[in-house]
Amino acid sequence: MSMEKPPLATGLARTRSEQLYESVAAAIKSPHGSMDANGIPATAPAAVGGGGTLSRKSSRRLMMGASPGRSGGAGTHIRKSRSAQLKLELEEVSSGAALSRASSASLGLSFSFTGFAMPPEEISDSKPFSDDEMIPEDIEAGKKKPKFQAEPTLPIFLKFKEVTYKVVIKKMTSSVEKEILTGITGSVNPGEVLALMGPSGSGKTTLLSLLAGRISQSATGGSVTYNDKPYSKFLKSRIGFVTQDDVLFPHLTVKETLTYAARLRLSKTLTREQKEQRALDVIHELGLERCQDTMIGGAFVRGVSGGERKRVSIGNEIIINPSLLLLDEPTSGLDSTTALRTIQMLHDISDAGKTVITTIHQPSSRLFHRFDKLILLGRGSLLYFGKSSEALEYFSSIGCSPLIAMNPAEFLLDLANGNINDISVPSELDDRVQVGNSGRETQTGKPSPAAVHEYLVEAYETRVAEQEKKKLMDPVPLDEEAKAKSLRLKREWGAGWWEQYCILFCRGLKERRHEYFSWLRVTQVLSTAVILGLLWWQSDMRTPRGLQDQAGLLFFIAVFWGFFPVFTAIFAFPQERAMLNKERAADMYKLSAYFLARTTSDLPLDFILPSLFLLVVYFMTGLRVSPYPFFLSMLTVFLCIIAAQGLGLAIGAVLMDLKKATTLASVTVMTFMLAGGFFVKKVPVFISWIRYLSFNYHTYKLLLKVQYQDLAESINGMRIDSGLTEVVALIVMVFGYRLLAYLSLRQMKIAT
Repeated sequence: MSMEKPPLATGLARTRSEQLYESVAAAIKSPHGSMDANGIPATAPAAVGGGGTLSRKSSRRLMMGASPGRSGGAGTHIRKSRSAQLKLELEEVSSGAALSRASSASLGLSFSFTGFAMPPEEISDSKPFSDDEMIPEDIEAGKKKPKFQAEPTLPIFLKFKEVTYKVVIKKMTSSVEKEILTGITGSVNPGEVLALMGPSGSGKTTLLSLLAGRISQSATGGSVTYNDKPYSKFLKSRIGFVTQDDVLFPHLTVKETLTYAARLRLSKTLTREQKEQRALDVIHELGLERCQDTMIGGAFVRGVSGGERKRVSIGNEIIINPSLLLLDEPTSGLDSTTALRTIQMLHDISDAGKTVITTIHQPSSRLFHRFDKLILLGRGSLLYFGKSSEALEYFSSIGCSPLIAMNPAEFLLDLANGNINDISVPSELDDRVQVGNSGRETQTGKPSPAAVHEYLVEAYETRVAEQEKKKLMDPVPLDEEAKAKSLRLKREWGAGWWEQYCILFCRGLKERRHEYFSWLRVTQVLSTAVILGLLWWQSDMRTPRGLQDQAGLLFFIAVFWGFFPVFTAIFAFPQERAMLNKERAADMYKLSAYFLARTTSDLPLDFILPSLFLLVVYFMTGLRVSPYPFFLSMLTVFLCIIAAQGLGLAIGAVLMDLKKATTLASVTVMTFMLAGGFFVKKVPVFISWIRYLSFNYHTYKLLLKVQYQDLAESINGMRIDSGLTEVVALIVMVFGYRLLAYLSLRQMKIAT
């Protein structure tokens, strides 16, 4: 028997697949390649059970269609990469492995040499290999791309019935109650991806946050159950929530971001090495190897791309192997290819037994068909819940179908918005508008958006709603022990308090070192020091005029290092509020550990620039050149910095608004400066108490006492003594302002 080479490779370079084709043809010509009565190679079963393998579902369909008479041994196909298939040796082919496949990467076609012609419809159904299914390492070395972590986890069957949510909008003289969600019912099981779709303002994000337990139960109605049990704090460590905005530290690298998340969130039973290895595994699974040492970036810092940033946000949540993963607009701002890969990644996660819910605004047709279930919302009402593949069939059954070919998602969003252009209108809706709702008819003679919305809500309530509610009554297929896990009230911390503090301290140090040592800030401090040194160059303290000049210098130092830290610290908590809310809602750490780490991680950085400043100023201006006064002066400045920083932290934590905080800080610092004892010697009694709250006043007095302790009994009306009172006052400010800041953070509303 002879076979002719098909003319498909004409004009192309000689490939391994062509060589393999010739080898197979030679093998068939040989005596070993004899055929049986059915025209199938005599050794076909052995070949099927051995090396002749297929790696695509479409190729498996081709084989089944092309080989109707094959034996049962064909069911033992083993999945192999193309590189492994191309390594077939000529001896194996000639020894009887006649059932084989030549795979051409350039043409993406598959041929099955079994003595039968391949049907044209089967050829058209075959698909080439895609980059999504094979990475370069697979082709070169035959390695399989690792799947998402399939470690045992608590499966969560999520059900929600008649869910409502209202907010109170306060006006000048009254308050109005607005209904955001009205009776939403649905369910999603492990292994499924549920999409929440609807126009802007339809309530998608609100519903997602409610299902994640991020909204206070006081304003909600209906029931939400996890394995037929209500929400409990234990579930925080089983739920991953990816916000629409990527809340990440801009100066940390991808690897550092995921490593810190792993150390804070993973169980205490794992060692530090195991947690760091988990972070590396997630980096590999999300395809972030190339950018793992790149900073995340932000508005003013260049970093990773938008798609990589989104994958880092997802990695922050899947690193804990969540049972329930919720994502808010994971494809927002991404191109269609990156968005498709992101949704495919969610499918990989759900295939591992996870429950996945995501909001989506306007997906492409390819994205739409990747979802298992769909909820369509319009103005807070439920317009459809069911399989996404059956959505068009449902709307067609109620008389709404597209008149032209269009993306199914666009069709559904048009309906949710009440836009019926290029959409057939049911006669029932036309009759209703003409008979009783002529006022709601538009100028074009079509029903208004309000009328369309009302019709869609009524249609769902009468046709589908009751049936779906009955399905929710079915018990969850879990034993009582698994259900009881959902009721645990005790929170599970991934690390102890001291470990949380150490991790957050290191993270804060790495994040803020770039900001503290920016060339702008260093230039600002050193240039100010040089100017002061030149203006007060080698001033003589032995003369009354020189002594007065040096007192002015010391007051400026007290004001400068009181003003500078305040306006740096007021940005701390307002800027990190989103991060604090996100991480506290996930129970990553205790607030006390965060607060102490946040306030102490600044101290090493705050000591470096003042030290450089004093080294320049102290010796240029001719202050007392002696170790004792020098180090006491430096200690006094440090104490002033910590007290001023505490005031800034307190103002930022109380107001949590940068404009308001900046305004209040300006007024406060100016008042403290004026009451500092340099400009006004005799302050009226009714307002003299302000100076005792001023860290400028106490710092100025301390600097005078350190420099002139043995030279004069009083300077500018201030008596020179031991300075113990000023030290105690500054220490009280250091702890008092920080205590006020901590209590303000405790009062801040954080999702529980």
